[in-house]
This record gives sequence, structure tokens and C-alpha cells, in this order.
Amino acid sequence: MAAPREAPERRPFGRRFLTDPARLFQHNAWDNVEWSEEQEASARSRVQENSSQLLPQDKQEEYEVNAKRYWDDFYKIHENGFFKDRHWLFTEFPELAPSRYPRQNGDSVHEFNNKEESNNEGLGSCENGHCSLETGTENQLNLMKSTPKVCIEEVATQQCSEVNQSDGDYPGSSASYRILEVGCGAGNTVFPILQTNNDPGLFVYCCDFSTTAVDLVQNNAEYDSSRCFAFVHDLCNDQSPFPMPDESLDIVILIFVLSAILPEKMQCIVNRLSRLLKPGGMILLRDYGRYDLAQLRFKKGQCLSDNFYVRGDGTRVYFFTQDELDDLFTTAGLEKIQNLVDRRLQVNRGKQMTMYRVWIQCKYRKPAAPQL
Repeated sequence: MAAPREAPERRPFGRRFLTDPARLFQHNAWDNVEWSEEQEASARSRVQENSSQLLPQDKQEEYEVNAKRYWDDFYKIHENGFFKDRHWLFTEFPELAPSRYPRQNGDSVHEFNNKEESNNEGLGSCENGHCSLETGTENQLNLMKSTPKVCIEEVATQQCSEVNQSDGDYPGSSASYRILEVGCGAGNTVFPILQTNNDPGLFVYCCDFSTTAVDLVQNNAEYDSSRCFAFVHDLCNDQSPFPMPDESLDIVILIFVLSAILPEKMQCIVNRLSRLLKPGGMILLRDYGRYDLAQLRFKKGQCLSDNFYVRGDGTRVYFFTQDELDDLFTTAGLEKIQNLVDRRLQVNRGKQMTMYRVWIQCKYRKPAAPQL
């Protein structure tokens, strides 16, 4: 249950100490926090300041060319220890949980719940510009399954992907409900889905730009090649094939992924992903919103373009508005089911620090095929 909104005194961003220790240890977060005009003005001012000095063009090109290496390095350093398993997924996205309703005609997507529910996630963590929202809950089943690696290197991945799709001969071709997570990282979304959703017709695809990340997924004891297919994929390369045909997916998941891509390439990527959806299929997104704590923490000299920054480790991040995301998805021919801003006040009890987080959550659906 969300705590009363009036409990904390709100000040414009940054660190402060709470005067009431009882409140400090009683509550972790306040949902749907309304910002004052002072807070909005303070946020705009910080963004104007930290974006007043852009990186030179040659440096920007270097970050684009070496993007894969920076993400590989990130996962080599952190492996699966930075982000926690996202067990809040099934509150925010009930479409990923086991079906509660029968499907029509055997190929339509699960019924969806459009109710805006808050999750009970923890405070997450912030390190080197990476601010996560994952809970600390870990549900390790220790299945200890030994599965072969499917493909590790990009060349091998393309070979694996070039299957005879016209004959239905592709990974997961016999499944009745197919999910693709783009930007799977170490599997913090994939494995909770596989653990929670026991639908025998479920098949989960997951891909990442980073070979190291995909390697972590494939070497996880819970990776089951009969239910999951992990592969390396460069979203920005429209010649890089997917292992499944167009109009074969029920769900595409984008969690803090689109924000890592060069803004001018986003529309092409959303267009490609929308073609993979069945009629009635959905894209589920959660990503950074404008004026999130992570954006306000950047210093001068880290801005690449409007609301697009480079972290100290070379990875990049964009901060969206609702309208920007709506334009991307509707231009790709999808219809809006949900597009909301989640403004949250979080309290780090150990450091006695308040943090204002801003995330955007979207659900966009591919229109159903017209009835003949």
C-alpha cells in the first residue's frame, strides 16, 4: 500500500536529512508524487546547465562506433550483480503472467489489464549514472539445467537466425504464445518470466547488443533451451536478421533499452519491432522520463544532444517525454493502450537521502486484422 503522500517534506531534488527517524524507517517510497512549480523549475534549470556544453562531434561518433564494447565492458565488470530480478513485472505488465483468460482462435494475445497499479519495488541503486529500479528480491530455483550455448558471437548468431522461416522451422515455431525481450542484459526479466509463467505454449526470445550479456544468460543454470532462445542482435543494423518471422510475436518487451540508442535511430527500430508483432500483439515499455534523478545528476561535458547523455563508462541514455514515445509508436502503426508517467519519491534509509525518480510506462498494440 502506498504511504500517505503528505508524510515527507518535499524539497527540490538533491540530498536532505529527515527530521523524524520513525518516518524514515517506516516508509521507502511514495507513489505518484505531484511536483511543485519550484521542483519543475529546478529540474529545468539543472538540465539547461548540464546540457550547455556538448561533447565534440568526433567524441560523439566514437561513443557510437564503440557502443558494443562499452556494454560488453559493463557486463564483464558487473556480470549479474548490478540489476536485480524484476519481480515487479507481473504487477505492471500482467500480460507476462500466466493467462487468466482463454485465447480466441488460438493465436490472439492474452487479455490485458489496463488498470494503473503501483508496484512495491525497492529503492534500487545508482552507480556511474546507471540508476535501477529493481527490487532486491531474488527467487532462485536452482534448476541446475545443463544446456548448450546456442550462439555466442555475432556471426554465429546470424547463422543461427537464418532459418527456414517459411516452413515454420525456427526456434519456438511450435509455441502458441511468444515473447521477445530486447536488451535482456543478464536475464533479470527473462528468468522471472520463465519461473512465473508455466504456460506450456510459452516461448521466450531474448537478445542483447552485448555478447557478454547473452553469454551470461546462456550460462545461467535456469536457461532452458526448450523454452528460451538467447541471441546477440544489433537493433541499429536493419540487415541483422531476427530468428523469428514477421507477425509471429505476442509481446515485445523494452525495459530501459530504447533510451540507450541514438535518438535518430529510434523510429527505425520501433518500426522493425512492430513488424514482428501479430495483429493484436503489444510492445511493453518502461524507460527513463524527463527530469529523472539520473538526468539531473549529469555534469557539464556529458551531454551529447538534447536530453541524451554519456555516462562515465561510455554507455549512453536518453530521457523521454510521453509525447515523444507516443509519436514513435503511433508512427509505427501501433495504437495506444497505456502511456503514463510514474513520478516517485524514494528514501534511502541508510544514507538518509531522498530521490525523485521519473519513469514512463507504455503499452502499444498492433491493430487487429480487419474482418473480411
